[in-house]
Amino acid sequence: MRPLDGTALKRLHRDWRRRTPERLALVLDGVQNPFNVGAILRTAAAYRVDDLWLAGHTAHPADAKVRKTALGSDRFVPWHLVERGVDAVAAAHGSGYRVVAVELADAARPLHEIDLGGEICLVLGHEDRGVGSDVMAASDAVGYLPQLGRIGSLNVATAAALAIYEVRRRSWTAER
Repeated sequence: MRPLDGTALKRLHRDWRRRTPERLALVLDGVQNPFNVGAILRTAAAYRVDDLWLAGHTAHPADAKVRKTALGSDRFVPWHLVERGVDAVAAAHGSGYRVVAVELADAARPLHEIDLGGEICLVLGHEDRGVGSDVMAASDAVGYLPQLGRIGSLNVATAAALAIYEVRRRSWTAER
């Protein structure tokens, strides 16, 4: 077995794009660390995020540290600046998305138990404070990523990658 060459890799990616008709969006609610925003942008480009709302004090894609981590992937993800997280949720609803906040909260359900079919917008929050309570209240559901170890939370970029993958995986395994 050997790695795919450029043509085979393009063919593989094209096949997966055809299998994935659903739109996916993200809201970053005050994600301040530019390296986290860059990593999220890179994952968003890899998994075809169709809309990205940057709310509050989220690091701007033009920031040098964001660009260093994103490696140019920001040009593949349409992004919008909004003042508040609730404005981003309203914009996502207006664009036809069902909004799911990813947060360790008392009323949250494991992400794998939430209906993730159709057009989904995931909300991820500040590195320490998480998703704002007003944003969670405006969301259609709140889910968390179950963890087994002694560490109680994940880096926001890692949580974003896992949640994005879970949404895409569900669409690939759904009965059509």
